[in-house]
Amino acid sequence: MAFPSDLEIARGAKLKPIDEIAGDMGLPAHLLEPYGRDVMKIGLGAVEELADAPRAKYVLVSAITPTPLGEGKTTTTVGLGQGFKHLGRRATVAIRQPSMGPTLGIKGGAAGGGYSQVVPMELLNLHLTGDMHAVTAAHNLLAAMVDNHLHQGNALGLDDITWRRVLDMNDRALRNIVIGLGGRADGVTRQTGFDITAASEVMAALALTTGLDDLRQRLGRVVVGYTRAGEPVTAEQLRTAGAMTVLLREAIKPNLMQTLENTPVLVHCGPFGNIATGNSSVVADLIGLRTGDYLITEAGFGADMGAERFFNIKCRVSGQAPDAAVLVATVRALKAHSGKFRIVAGKPLPADLLAENPDDVHAGAANLRKQIENIRMHGVSPVVAINAFPGDFASEHDVIREIAEEMGARVAVSTHFADGGAGATELAEAVAEAAEEKSEFQLLYPSSAPLREKIETIATRVYGAAGVSYSAAADRALDRFERNGFGELPVCMAKTHLSISSDPALLGAPTGWTLPVREVRASVGAGFVYPICGDMRTMPGLGASPAATRIDLDADGQIVGLS
Repeated sequence: MAFPSDLEIARGAKLKPIDEIAGDMGLPAHLLEPYGRDVMKIGLGAVEELADAPRAKYVLVSAITPTPLGEGKTTTTVGLGQGFKHLGRRATVAIRQPSMGPTLGIKGGAAGGGYSQVVPMELLNLHLTGDMHAVTAAHNLLAAMVDNHLHQGNALGLDDITWRRVLDMNDRALRNIVIGLGGRADGVTRQTGFDITAASEVMAALALTTGLDDLRQRLGRVVVGYTRAGEPVTAEQLRTAGAMTVLLREAIKPNLMQTLENTPVLVHCGPFGNIATGNSSVVADLIGLRTGDYLITEAGFGADMGAERFFNIKCRVSGQAPDAAVLVATVRALKAHSGKFRIVAGKPLPADLLAENPDDVHAGAANLRKQIENIRMHGVSPVVAINAFPGDFASEHDVIREIAEEMGARVAVSTHFADGGAGATELAEAVAEAAEEKSEFQLLYPSSAPLREKIETIATRVYGAAGVSYSAAADRALDRFERNGFGELPVCMAKTHLSISSDPALLGAPTGWTLPVREVRASVGAGFVYPICGDMRTMPGLGASPAATRIDLDADGQIVGLS
Protein backbone atom coordinates (compact mmCIF):
# COMPACT_ATOMS: atom_id res chain seq x y z
CA MET A 1 0.00 0.00 0.00
CA ALA A 2 1.43 3.38 -1.05
CA PHE A 3 2.17 5.95 1.66
CA PRO A 4 -0.45 8.71 1.41
CA SER A 5 0.55 12.13 0.11
CA ASP A 6 1.01 15.06 2.47
CA LEU A 7 -2.16 16.64 1.13
CA GLU A 8 -4.16 13.45 1.69
CA ILE A 9 -2.87 13.17 5.26
CA ALA A 10 -3.62 16.84 5.95
CA ARG A 11 -7.15 16.51 4.59
CA GLY A 12 -7.81 13.69 7.04
CA ALA A 13 -6.72 15.71 10.08
CA LYS A 14 -9.09 16.11 13.02
CA LEU A 15 -8.59 19.74 13.90
CA LYS A 16 -9.54 21.20 17.24
CA PRO A 17 -11.36 24.53 17.18
CA ILE A 18 -8.59 27.10 16.99
CA ASP A 19 -9.94 29.00 20.00
CA GLU A 20 -9.45 25.82 22.07
CA ILE A 21 -5.84 25.64 20.91
CA ALA A 22 -5.41 29.24 22.05
CA GLY A 23 -7.09 28.49 25.38
CA ASP A 24 -4.74 25.57 26.00
CA MET A 25 -1.84 28.02 25.55
CA GLY A 26 -3.28 30.41 28.12
CA LEU A 27 -4.11 33.10 25.56
CA PRO A 28 -7.11 35.19 26.65
CA ALA A 29 -9.93 35.66 24.14
CA HIS A 30 -9.55 39.43 23.88
CA LEU A 31 -6.11 38.98 22.30
CA LEU A 32 -7.39 36.71 19.51
CA GLU A 33 -8.60 37.71 16.04
CA PRO A 34 -10.14 34.88 13.98
CA TYR A 35 -9.17 34.57 10.31
CA GLY A 36 -11.67 32.01 9.02
CA ARG A 37 -12.21 28.75 10.92
CA ASP A 38 -8.65 27.50 11.37
CA VAL A 39 -6.35 30.51 11.87
CA MET A 40 -6.15 33.28 14.42
CA LYS A 41 -3.96 36.32 14.77
CA ILE A 42 -2.59 37.09 18.22
CA GLY A 43 -2.57 40.69 19.38
CA LEU A 44 0.74 42.26 20.39
CA GLY A 45 -0.63 42.81 23.88
CA ALA A 46 0.11 39.14 24.52
CA VAL A 47 3.80 39.90 24.95
CA GLU A 48 3.14 42.11 27.96
CA GLU A 49 0.15 40.22 29.36
CA LEU A 50 1.98 36.87 29.39
CA ALA A 51 5.31 38.27 30.63
CA ASP A 52 4.81 36.89 34.16
CA ALA A 53 3.89 33.36 33.01
CA PRO A 54 6.55 30.65 33.50
CA ARG A 55 9.18 30.70 30.75
CA ALA A 56 9.36 27.68 28.47
CA LYS A 57 12.60 25.96 27.53
CA TYR A 58 13.81 27.56 24.29
CA VAL A 59 14.79 24.94 21.68
CA LEU A 60 16.27 25.66 18.26
CA VAL A 61 16.02 23.16 15.40
CA SER A 62 18.85 23.33 12.86
CA ALA A 63 20.58 20.79 10.61
CA ILE A 64 23.72 19.58 8.95
CA THR A 65 24.42 21.08 5.51
CA PRO A 66 21.43 19.89 3.45
CA THR A 67 21.14 18.36 0.02
CA PRO A 68 19.07 20.30 -2.56
CA LEU A 69 16.07 18.24 -1.34
CA GLY A 70 16.25 19.48 2.26
CA GLU A 71 16.56 17.13 5.25
CA GLY A 72 13.17 17.51 6.93
CA LYS A 73 13.90 20.27 9.42
CA THR A 74 10.33 21.60 9.50
CA THR A 75 8.99 18.04 9.69
CA THR A 76 11.32 17.39 12.64
CA THR A 77 10.31 20.65 14.34
CA VAL A 78 6.64 19.69 14.09
CA GLY A 79 7.30 16.06 15.05
CA LEU A 80 9.26 17.12 18.13
CA GLY A 81 6.44 19.41 19.22
CA GLN A 82 4.01 16.53 18.88
CA GLY A 83 6.43 14.17 20.64
CA PHE A 84 6.38 16.24 23.83
CA LYS A 85 2.61 15.78 24.00
CA HIS A 86 3.16 12.00 24.18
CA LEU A 87 5.38 12.64 27.22
CA GLY A 88 2.66 14.67 28.92
CA ARG A 89 4.39 18.02 28.31
CA ARG A 90 3.16 21.11 26.51
CA ALA A 91 5.08 22.44 23.54
CA THR A 92 4.52 25.31 21.12
CA VAL A 93 6.10 25.31 17.66
CA ALA A 94 7.25 28.49 15.87
CA ILE A 95 8.03 28.45 12.15
CA ARG A 96 8.33 30.84 9.22
CA GLN A 97 5.57 31.43 6.69
CA PRO A 98 6.47 29.76 3.38
CA SER A 99 7.15 31.90 0.33
CA MET A 100 4.86 31.14 -2.59
CA GLY A 101 7.79 31.43 -5.01
CA PRO A 102 9.41 28.15 -3.91
CA THR A 103 5.99 26.59 -3.18
CA LEU A 104 5.05 27.00 -6.84
CA GLY A 105 8.62 26.44 -8.00
CA ILE A 106 10.81 23.43 -7.32
CA LYS A 107 10.83 23.18 -3.52
CA GLY A 108 7.13 22.76 -2.85
CA GLY A 109 5.46 23.79 0.39
CA ALA A 110 6.92 24.12 3.87
CA ALA A 111 4.29 22.71 6.22
CA GLY A 112 6.35 19.70 7.26
CA GLY A 113 5.41 16.32 5.87
CA GLY A 114 3.90 12.92 6.47
CA TYR A 115 2.31 12.71 9.91
CA SER A 116 4.18 15.78 11.18
CA GLN A 117 2.52 18.70 9.45
CA VAL A 118 1.04 22.12 10.16
CA VAL A 119 -2.57 22.24 9.03
CA PRO A 120 -4.48 23.29 7.04
CA MET A 121 -1.43 22.98 4.79
CA GLU A 122 -3.14 24.67 1.82
CA LEU A 123 -3.71 27.81 3.90
CA LEU A 124 -0.18 27.81 5.25
CA ASN A 125 1.44 27.45 1.82
CA LEU A 126 -0.85 29.80 -0.11
CA HIS A 127 -1.50 33.34 1.17
CA LEU A 128 -2.33 32.47 4.83
CA THR A 129 -3.54 35.81 6.29
CA GLY A 130 -1.88 37.99 3.67
CA ASP A 131 1.24 38.94 5.65
CA MET A 132 3.52 38.31 2.65
CA HIS A 133 1.40 40.61 0.52
CA ALA A 134 1.48 43.31 3.20
CA VAL A 135 5.28 43.15 3.24
CA THR A 136 5.33 43.32 -0.57
CA ALA A 137 3.05 46.36 -0.52
CA ALA A 138 5.04 48.21 2.15
CA HIS A 139 8.32 47.52 0.36
CA ASN A 140 7.01 48.58 -3.04
CA LEU A 141 5.38 51.72 -1.62
CA LEU A 142 8.86 52.85 -0.65
CA ALA A 143 10.16 51.97 -4.14
CA ALA A 144 7.37 54.04 -5.67
CA MET A 145 8.20 56.95 -3.37
CA VAL A 146 11.86 56.78 -4.40
CA ASP A 147 10.98 57.04 -8.09
CA ASN A 148 8.41 59.74 -7.42
CA HIS A 149 11.09 61.70 -5.56
CA LEU A 150 13.35 61.47 -8.62
CA HIS A 151 10.49 62.52 -10.89
CA GLN A 152 9.65 65.51 -8.67
CA GLY A 153 13.18 66.92 -8.83
CA ASN A 154 15.31 64.79 -6.46
CA ALA A 155 15.64 67.39 -3.70
CA LEU A 156 17.56 64.93 -1.50
CA GLY A 157 20.20 64.40 -4.17
CA LEU A 158 19.81 60.63 -4.52
CA ASP A 159 22.58 59.32 -6.74
CA ASP A 160 23.27 55.64 -5.93
CA ILE A 161 19.84 53.99 -5.47
CA THR A 162 19.99 50.62 -3.72
CA TRP A 163 16.27 49.99 -3.07
CA ARG A 164 14.71 47.52 -5.52
CA ARG A 165 11.19 46.14 -5.80
CA VAL A 166 9.94 42.76 -4.55
CA LEU A 167 7.45 40.07 -5.55
CA ASP A 168 6.55 36.79 -3.81
CA MET A 169 7.19 34.70 -6.89
CA ASN A 170 10.15 33.06 -8.62
CA ASP A 171 10.72 35.12 -11.79
CA ARG A 172 14.24 35.38 -13.20
CA ALA A 173 13.14 37.83 -15.92
CA LEU A 174 12.68 40.49 -13.23
CA ARG A 175 16.20 40.30 -11.79
CA ASN A 176 17.42 43.17 -13.96
CA ILE A 177 14.97 45.57 -15.58
CA VAL A 178 14.76 49.11 -16.93
CA ILE A 179 11.93 51.32 -15.66
CA GLY A 180 10.62 54.72 -16.68
CA LEU A 181 10.47 53.91 -20.41
CA GLY A 182 8.14 56.04 -22.49
CA GLY A 183 7.67 59.75 -22.14
CA ARG A 184 8.72 62.15 -19.43
CA ALA A 185 5.43 61.59 -17.60
CA ASP A 186 6.39 57.94 -17.08
CA GLY A 187 9.20 58.65 -14.64
CA VAL A 188 12.98 58.69 -14.69
CA THR A 189 14.53 55.98 -16.82
CA ARG A 190 16.94 53.84 -14.82
CA GLN A 191 18.08 50.26 -14.33
CA THR A 192 16.80 48.36 -11.29
CA GLY A 193 15.27 44.96 -10.54
CA PHE A 194 13.11 42.76 -8.33
CA ASP A 195 14.02 40.53 -5.39
CA ILE A 196 11.72 37.91 -3.91
CA THR A 197 9.66 39.18 -0.96
CA ALA A 198 11.40 36.79 1.44
CA ALA A 199 14.63 38.72 0.73
CA SER A 200 13.05 42.10 1.51
CA GLU A 201 14.55 44.23 4.24
CA VAL A 202 10.97 44.98 5.30
CA MET A 203 10.46 41.24 5.91
CA ALA A 204 13.66 41.09 7.95
CA ALA A 205 12.65 44.16 9.96
CA LEU A 206 9.23 42.63 10.68
CA ALA A 207 10.90 39.41 11.83
CA LEU A 208 13.31 41.21 14.17
CA THR A 209 11.02 43.87 15.60
CA THR A 210 9.72 43.79 19.17
CA GLY A 211 6.60 45.90 18.63
CA LEU A 212 4.87 48.57 16.55
CA ASP A 213 6.91 51.50 17.88
CA ASP A 214 10.13 49.61 17.28
CA LEU A 215 8.98 48.65 13.77
CA ARG A 216 8.20 52.29 12.99
CA GLN A 217 11.72 53.26 14.01
CA ARG A 218 13.29 50.42 12.02
CA LEU A 219 11.41 51.35 8.87
CA GLY A 220 12.46 54.97 9.27
CA ARG A 221 16.11 53.87 9.29
CA VAL A 222 15.83 51.93 6.00
CA VAL A 223 18.44 53.27 3.58
CA VAL A 224 17.21 53.54 -0.02
CA GLY A 225 20.41 54.91 -1.51
CA TYR A 226 23.20 57.46 -1.19
CA THR A 227 23.96 60.97 -2.34
CA ARG A 228 26.96 61.76 -4.53
CA ALA A 229 28.80 62.66 -1.31
CA GLY A 230 28.09 59.19 0.14
CA GLU A 231 25.44 60.29 2.62
CA PRO A 232 22.61 57.77 3.23
CA VAL A 233 19.03 58.67 2.27
CA THR A 234 16.35 57.01 4.40
CA ALA A 235 12.66 56.16 4.31
CA GLU A 236 12.19 58.72 7.07
CA GLN A 237 13.60 61.46 4.85
CA LEU A 238 11.18 60.38 2.12
CA ARG A 239 8.35 60.60 4.70
CA THR A 240 7.23 57.05 3.92
CA ALA A 241 8.00 55.05 7.06
CA GLY A 242 4.69 55.93 8.72
CA ALA A 243 2.57 54.67 5.83
CA MET A 244 4.72 51.54 5.61
CA THR A 245 4.06 50.83 9.28
CA VAL A 246 0.32 51.26 8.73
CA LEU A 247 0.44 48.67 5.92
CA LEU A 248 2.11 46.25 8.35
CA ARG A 249 -0.21 46.93 11.29
CA GLU A 250 -1.92 43.53 10.97
CA ALA A 251 1.08 41.64 9.58
CA ILE A 252 3.04 42.26 12.79
CA LYS A 253 0.62 39.97 14.67
CA PRO A 254 1.68 36.28 14.69
CA ASN A 255 -0.62 33.66 13.16
CA LEU A 256 -1.84 30.73 15.25
CA MET A 257 -2.37 27.31 13.64
CA GLN A 258 -1.99 23.71 14.79
CA THR A 259 -0.31 20.42 13.89
CA LEU A 260 -2.01 17.18 12.88
CA GLU A 261 -1.97 16.24 16.58
CA ASN A 262 -3.27 19.64 17.76
CA THR A 263 0.03 21.06 18.99
CA PRO A 264 -0.10 24.88 18.71
CA VAL A 265 1.99 26.48 15.96
CA LEU A 266 2.96 30.15 15.64
CA VAL A 267 3.59 31.04 11.99
CA HIS A 268 5.13 34.44 11.44
CA CYS A 269 7.39 36.09 8.87
CA GLY A 270 9.46 34.37 6.23
CA PRO A 271 12.94 35.77 5.65
CA PHE A 272 15.04 33.49 3.43
CA GLY A 273 17.76 31.42 5.07
CA ASN A 274 20.57 31.98 2.56
CA ILE A 275 20.16 35.70 1.80
CA ALA A 276 18.40 36.90 4.98
CA THR A 277 18.11 35.87 8.63
CA GLY A 278 16.17 32.64 8.00
CA ASN A 279 14.19 32.73 11.26
CA SER A 280 10.60 33.34 12.29
CA SER A 281 9.76 36.44 14.30
CA VAL A 282 11.03 37.68 17.63
CA VAL A 283 7.44 38.64 18.55
CA ALA A 284 6.19 35.07 17.99
CA ASP A 285 8.98 33.70 20.17
CA LEU A 286 8.35 36.21 22.97
CA ILE A 287 4.73 35.03 23.04
CA GLY A 288 5.49 31.34 22.58
CA LEU A 289 8.01 31.33 25.43
CA ARG A 290 5.13 31.95 27.84
CA THR A 291 2.63 29.37 26.54
CA GLY A 292 3.94 25.95 27.59
CA ASP A 293 6.90 23.88 28.71
CA TYR A 294 8.87 24.13 25.46
CA LEU A 295 9.07 26.55 22.56
CA ILE A 296 10.53 24.85 19.50
CA THR A 297 11.64 27.18 16.73
CA GLU A 298 13.33 26.42 13.42
CA ALA A 299 16.20 28.21 11.65
CA GLY A 300 16.78 27.92 7.90
CA PHE A 301 19.26 25.52 6.27
CA GLY A 302 22.35 24.27 8.15
CA ALA A 303 23.80 25.32 11.48
CA ASP A 304 26.33 27.50 9.66
CA MET A 305 23.41 29.48 8.19
CA GLY A 306 20.13 29.96 10.07
CA ALA A 307 21.44 28.80 13.46
CA GLU A 308 24.40 31.19 13.38
CA ARG A 309 21.99 34.04 12.60
CA PHE A 310 19.54 32.86 15.25
CA PHE A 311 22.32 33.03 17.85
CA ASN A 312 24.08 36.22 16.75
CA ILE A 313 21.24 38.31 15.30
CA LYS A 314 17.86 37.12 16.60
CA CYS A 315 18.96 36.37 20.17
CA ARG A 316 21.00 39.58 20.24
CA VAL A 317 17.77 41.49 19.50
CA SER A 318 15.38 39.51 21.72
CA GLY A 319 17.73 39.08 24.68
CA GLN A 320 16.59 35.46 24.94
CA ALA A 321 19.05 32.57 25.40
CA PRO A 322 18.35 29.12 23.91
CA ASP A 323 18.39 26.09 26.21
CA ALA A 324 19.15 23.40 23.62
CA ALA A 325 19.55 22.92 19.88
CA VAL A 326 18.51 20.03 17.66
CA LEU A 327 20.74 19.17 14.70
CA VAL A 328 18.81 17.23 12.05
CA ALA A 329 20.89 14.67 10.17
CA THR A 330 19.90 12.19 7.48
CA VAL A 331 21.63 9.19 5.97
CA ARG A 332 21.28 10.59 2.46
CA ALA A 333 22.84 13.96 3.35
CA LEU A 334 25.87 12.37 5.03
CA LYS A 335 26.29 10.04 2.05
CA ALA A 336 26.09 13.08 -0.23
CA HIS A 337 28.89 14.73 1.78
CA SER A 338 31.11 11.76 0.94
CA GLY A 339 31.42 13.33 -2.53
CA LYS A 340 30.41 10.09 -4.26
CA PHE A 341 26.90 11.08 -5.28
CA ARG A 342 25.20 13.90 -7.12
CA ILE A 343 21.73 14.84 -5.90
CA VAL A 344 19.58 17.03 -8.13
CA ALA A 345 16.23 18.45 -6.99
CA GLY A 346 13.39 17.04 -9.07
CA LYS A 347 15.31 13.94 -10.14
CA PRO A 348 15.40 10.43 -8.59
CA LEU A 349 18.11 9.72 -6.04
CA PRO A 350 21.07 7.65 -7.36
CA ALA A 351 20.48 3.93 -6.83
CA ASP A 352 23.89 3.46 -5.17
CA LEU A 353 23.02 6.11 -2.59
CA LEU A 354 19.93 4.13 -1.57
CA ALA A 355 21.89 0.88 -1.09
CA GLU A 356 23.09 -0.09 2.40
CA ASN A 357 26.61 1.26 2.86
CA PRO A 358 27.67 2.47 6.33
CA ASP A 359 31.11 3.38 4.96
CA ASP A 360 29.55 6.10 2.78
CA VAL A 361 27.92 7.58 5.88
CA HIS A 362 31.29 7.57 7.64
CA ALA A 363 32.84 9.29 4.61
CA GLY A 364 30.52 12.28 5.02
CA ALA A 365 30.89 12.52 8.80
CA ALA A 366 33.07 15.65 8.76
CA ASN A 367 30.03 17.83 8.08
CA LEU A 368 28.14 16.46 11.08
CA ARG A 369 31.17 16.93 13.32
CA LYS A 370 31.64 20.54 12.20
CA GLN A 371 27.98 21.45 12.62
CA ILE A 372 27.93 19.97 16.13
CA GLU A 373 30.95 22.19 16.83
CA ASN A 374 29.11 25.22 15.37
CA ILE A 375 26.25 24.73 17.84
CA ARG A 376 28.56 24.09 20.77
CA MET A 377 30.77 27.14 20.16
CA HIS A 378 27.75 29.27 21.14
CA GLY A 379 27.50 27.48 24.50
CA VAL A 380 24.40 25.50 23.53
CA SER A 381 23.95 21.76 24.07
CA PRO A 382 23.32 19.93 20.75
CA VAL A 383 21.03 16.94 20.20
CA VAL A 384 21.47 15.08 16.91
CA ALA A 385 18.11 14.02 15.47
CA ILE A 386 18.45 11.17 12.97
CA ASN A 387 15.51 11.89 10.67
CA ALA A 388 14.69 8.35 9.60
CA PHE A 389 13.54 7.69 6.03
CA PRO A 390 11.65 4.48 5.13
CA GLY A 391 14.55 3.16 3.02
CA ASP A 392 17.24 3.70 5.69
CA PHE A 393 19.18 0.84 7.23
CA ALA A 394 19.82 0.40 10.96
CA SER A 395 23.54 -0.02 10.30
CA GLU A 396 23.62 3.49 8.79
CA HIS A 397 21.75 5.00 11.74
CA ASP A 398 24.30 3.32 14.02
CA VAL A 399 27.11 5.18 12.24
CA ILE A 400 25.43 8.56 12.84
CA ARG A 401 24.84 7.66 16.48
CA GLU A 402 28.48 6.64 16.86
CA ILE A 403 29.74 9.91 15.33
CA ALA A 404 27.45 12.05 17.51
CA GLU A 405 28.38 10.21 20.70
CA GLU A 406 32.10 10.50 19.86
CA MET A 407 31.50 14.28 19.77
CA GLY A 408 29.76 14.15 23.15
CA ALA A 409 26.33 14.99 21.73
CA ARG A 410 23.04 13.36 22.60
CA VAL A 411 21.43 11.52 19.70
CA ALA A 412 18.04 9.99 18.91
CA VAL A 413 16.42 8.26 15.96
CA SER A 414 13.11 9.89 15.05
CA THR A 415 10.40 8.36 12.85
CA HIS A 416 8.02 11.31 13.10
CA PHE A 417 7.39 11.44 9.33
CA ALA A 418 5.75 8.00 9.37
CA ASP A 419 4.61 7.83 13.00
CA GLY A 420 3.90 11.41 14.03
CA GLY A 421 4.57 12.42 17.62
CA ALA A 422 4.82 8.80 18.78
CA GLY A 423 7.90 8.46 16.58
CA ALA A 424 9.59 11.48 18.17
CA THR A 425 9.41 10.57 21.86
CA GLU A 426 13.05 9.42 22.02
CA LEU A 427 14.07 12.74 20.52
CA ALA A 428 11.81 14.67 22.91
CA GLU A 429 13.35 12.90 25.90
CA ALA A 430 16.88 13.73 24.70
CA VAL A 431 15.95 17.38 24.13
CA ALA A 432 14.34 17.60 27.57
CA GLU A 433 17.57 16.31 29.14
CA ALA A 434 19.72 18.76 27.17
CA ALA A 435 17.46 21.70 28.04
CA GLU A 436 17.89 21.01 31.76
CA GLU A 437 21.63 21.67 31.54
CA LYS A 438 22.74 25.11 32.64
CA SER A 439 22.77 27.43 29.62
CA GLU A 440 26.17 28.90 28.79
CA PHE A 441 24.95 30.74 25.71
CA GLN A 442 27.35 33.27 24.25
CA LEU A 443 27.44 35.50 21.19
CA LEU A 444 30.23 34.89 18.71
CA TYR A 445 31.34 38.54 18.59
CA PRO A 446 30.57 41.82 20.37
CA SER A 447 28.55 44.53 18.63
CA SER A 448 31.52 46.87 19.04
CA ALA A 449 33.81 44.77 16.85
CA PRO A 450 34.58 46.27 13.39
CA LEU A 451 32.57 44.84 10.50
CA ARG A 452 35.59 43.10 8.93
CA GLU A 453 36.38 41.43 12.24
CA LYS A 454 32.80 40.13 12.49
CA ILE A 455 32.95 38.76 8.94
CA GLU A 456 36.31 37.11 9.53
CA THR A 457 35.20 35.61 12.86
CA ILE A 458 32.26 33.86 11.20
CA ALA A 459 34.34 32.84 8.19
CA THR A 460 37.16 31.25 10.16
CA ARG A 461 35.34 29.87 13.20
CA VAL A 462 31.97 28.79 11.73
CA TYR A 463 32.85 28.09 8.09
CA GLY A 464 36.41 26.86 8.60
CA ALA A 465 37.91 29.30 6.08
CA ALA A 466 41.58 30.19 6.15
CA GLY A 467 40.77 33.85 5.53
CA VAL A 468 38.60 36.38 3.69
CA SER A 469 39.17 38.29 0.46
CA TYR A 470 37.25 41.46 -0.38
CA SER A 471 36.51 42.90 -3.79
CA ALA A 472 37.27 46.60 -4.25
CA ALA A 473 33.52 47.31 -4.17
CA ALA A 474 33.13 45.37 -0.91
CA ASP A 475 36.02 47.25 0.67
CA ARG A 476 34.51 50.60 -0.33
CA ALA A 477 31.10 49.61 1.02
CA LEU A 478 32.51 48.47 4.36
CA ASP A 479 34.44 51.71 4.74
CA ARG A 480 31.31 53.72 3.89
CA PHE A 481 29.19 51.77 6.38
CA GLU A 482 31.71 52.32 9.17
CA ARG A 483 31.82 56.05 8.37
CA ASN A 484 28.01 56.29 8.38
CA GLY A 485 27.73 54.69 11.83
CA PHE A 486 26.60 51.20 10.78
CA GLY A 487 29.68 49.47 12.20
CA GLU A 488 27.97 48.17 15.35
CA LEU A 489 25.40 46.17 13.39
CA PRO A 490 25.73 42.36 13.31
CA VAL A 491 26.52 40.67 10.00
CA CYS A 492 24.27 38.30 8.05
CA MET A 493 26.37 36.35 5.57
CA ALA A 494 24.66 35.68 2.22
CA LYS A 495 26.15 32.51 0.77
CA THR A 496 25.21 29.11 -0.60
CA HIS A 497 23.35 26.77 1.74
CA LEU A 498 24.72 23.68 -0.02
CA SER A 499 28.18 23.90 1.55
CA ILE A 500 29.70 25.22 4.76
CA SER A 501 31.97 27.13 2.37
CA SER A 502 30.92 29.68 -0.25
CA ASP A 503 31.34 27.09 -3.04
CA PRO A 504 28.42 24.64 -3.36
CA ALA A 505 30.79 22.05 -4.85
CA LEU A 506 32.87 21.85 -1.64
CA LEU A 507 31.23 19.17 0.51
CA GLY A 508 31.92 17.91 4.01
CA ALA A 509 33.85 20.43 6.12
CA PRO A 510 36.43 22.02 3.82
CA THR A 511 39.42 23.90 5.22
CA GLY A 512 42.18 26.02 3.74
CA TRP A 513 39.88 27.97 1.42
CA THR A 514 39.28 31.72 1.24
CA LEU A 515 35.84 33.31 1.59
CA PRO A 516 35.28 35.78 -1.29
CA VAL A 517 33.17 38.79 -0.32
CA ARG A 518 31.92 40.14 -3.64
CA GLU A 519 29.58 42.83 -2.37
CA VAL A 520 28.31 44.20 0.95
CA ARG A 521 24.87 45.72 1.54
CA ALA A 522 23.40 47.36 4.63
CA SER A 523 19.91 46.55 5.93
CA VAL A 524 20.02 49.36 8.45
CA GLY A 525 16.30 49.22 9.21
CA ALA A 526 16.32 45.47 9.81
CA GLY A 527 19.51 45.92 11.77
CA PHE A 528 22.34 44.07 10.03
CA VAL A 529 24.97 44.32 7.31
CA TYR A 530 25.05 41.50 4.79
CA PRO A 531 28.14 40.51 2.82
CA ILE A 532 27.36 38.63 -0.40
CA CYS A 533 29.77 35.75 -0.88
CA GLY A 534 29.98 34.12 -4.29
CA ASP A 535 27.17 34.09 -6.85
CA MET A 536 23.99 34.60 -4.82
CA ARG A 537 20.59 35.28 -6.37
CA THR A 538 18.05 37.41 -4.51
CA MET A 539 15.34 36.50 -7.04
CA PRO A 540 15.06 32.75 -7.78
CA GLY A 541 14.02 31.34 -11.14
CA LEU A 542 11.69 28.48 -12.04
CA GLY A 543 12.99 25.06 -12.97
CA ALA A 544 12.20 22.90 -16.01
CA SER A 545 9.16 21.39 -14.27
CA PRO A 546 7.76 23.87 -11.72
CA ALA A 547 5.40 22.61 -9.03
CA ALA A 548 2.82 25.04 -10.44
CA THR A 549 2.32 22.71 -13.42
CA ARG A 550 0.94 20.01 -11.08
CA ILE A 551 -1.37 22.20 -8.99
CA ASP A 552 -5.03 22.54 -9.91
CA LEU A 553 -8.60 22.24 -8.63
CA ASP A 554 -10.58 19.02 -8.88
CA ALA A 555 -14.29 18.75 -9.78
CA ASP A 556 -15.24 19.56 -6.17
CA GLY A 557 -13.11 22.68 -6.06
CA GLN A 558 -10.44 21.03 -3.87
CA ILE A 559 -6.76 21.80 -4.43
CA VAL A 560 -4.74 18.95 -5.94
CA GLY A 561 -1.01 18.61 -6.57
CA LEU A 562 0.20 20.80 -3.70
CA SER A 563 3.12 19.26 -1.81
